[in-house]
Amino acid sequence: MQTLHFIYFADPMCSWCYGFSPVVTTLRRRYRDLLPIRVVMGGLRPGTTEPMPEKTRRGLVGHWDEIGAMTGVKFSPTLGDRDGFVYDTDPAARAVVLARRTSDDEALDLLERLHLAFYAEGRDVTDPAELALIAAEQGFDRAAFETQLTDEGLKNETWRDYAISQRAGATGFPTLVVGPNADRSYALVTRGYQDGETIVAGIDGWLAGARPEAV
Repeated sequence: MQTLHFIYFADPMCSWCYGFSPVVTTLRRRYRDLLPIRVVMGGLRPGTTEPMPEKTRRGLVGHWDEIGAMTGVKFSPTLGDRDGFVYDTDPAARAVVLARRTSDDEALDLLERLHLAFYAEGRDVTDPAELALIAAEQGFDRAAFETQLTDEGLKNETWRDYAISQRAGATGFPTLVVGPNADRSYALVTRGYQDGETIVAGIDGWLAGARPEAV
């Protein structure tokens, strides 16, 4: 039987994924040796080229306040004042895929760090230089990371992630599945945000059927 694991469909510029970050941390700790997490980039707004209008930016910041109140994570209002900002999620997604070439844990660590950088610290994670600086804070070589971000193979690998997400029906983020079941299918854990207590209860229930000795 194939090793049991999670597949986490997410985006580094998805506010609900940021809100879900503490839950992911809980899952990594609780199920580390039993259910490793494989992260796949969902493709929130890849390839966007038009600047976001001020009204839209400020409305988004207001929505973030609601997410923060629900999930407990902190948001910076910086985006509201960032004239000409292009909400292209592809560069940050490429950075996570590049980190994933080292390991899924490195990818998950960088995903969490990018969420904090963009949402809590107001940093521009669409900028390759800024992405490389953030990756360097995690231990990657800054210059090499920035150079590799422009690699055509990395771009293709990232867009394959988007295609995988679409084929899997993961059109909203966060989406988390677990498996495989005996028939090689995957069980849906959540599509969209849910709190950690609810998520853990669902996973433990699934494990009780898939591998009773693990619970």
